[in-house]
Amino acid sequence: MTLRTAHPEDAQAILDIYAPVVRDTAISFEVEPPSVAAMRERIAATTATYPWLVSLDAAGTVDGYVYATRHKERAAYRWSVEVTAYVRHDARGRGVGRRLYTRLLQELAALGYHQAFAVIVLPNAGSVALHEAVGFEQVGVCRRAGYKLGRWWDVGWWQAQVQPLEVPGEPRAFDASGIDSRA
Repeated sequence: MTLRTAHPEDAQAILDIYAPVVRDTAISFEVEPPSVAAMRERIAATTATYPWLVSLDAAGTVDGYVYATRHKERAAYRWSVEVTAYVRHDARGRGVGRRLYTRLLQELAALGYHQAFAVIVLPNAGSVALHEAVGFEQVGVCRRAGYKLGRWWDVGWWQAQVQPLEVPGEPRAFDASGIDSRA
């Protein structure tokens, strides 16, 4: 499996993974899948500052992705990020998510971030297992936080410390030209 930085040209492949999640599940609280153009813009905007990585299967097709975004607007949060991962339906359970998250957390530490937060719509045993396998711990649950598909859903928060806490230097922006490796 190859891991590399996502490019705007990956938008369709990423959307092919994400759109069914939006349409058919509560895993994402978006209710309409974004357009390819909107996904392209999301990738470009994210990789200007934060890592967005894709996994390629043996055929060279995107089979999963993971990215980081700003956690909160206030300046004191600047060493924390929110992370998100999705794996193509037929690639789940094969270690794709674990390899993506492991590399993402390494990149975040190298960039100077200290905490990563993941938001998981509950119940979602697969996502919980993935996050806990790479070092996240549950830190809270917001009850009935979102309404989708005819019911209310809880949202759990998971947290991982990506490097030791110390007096931090400023986080650095992600260099989108940098990652292209075999996992």
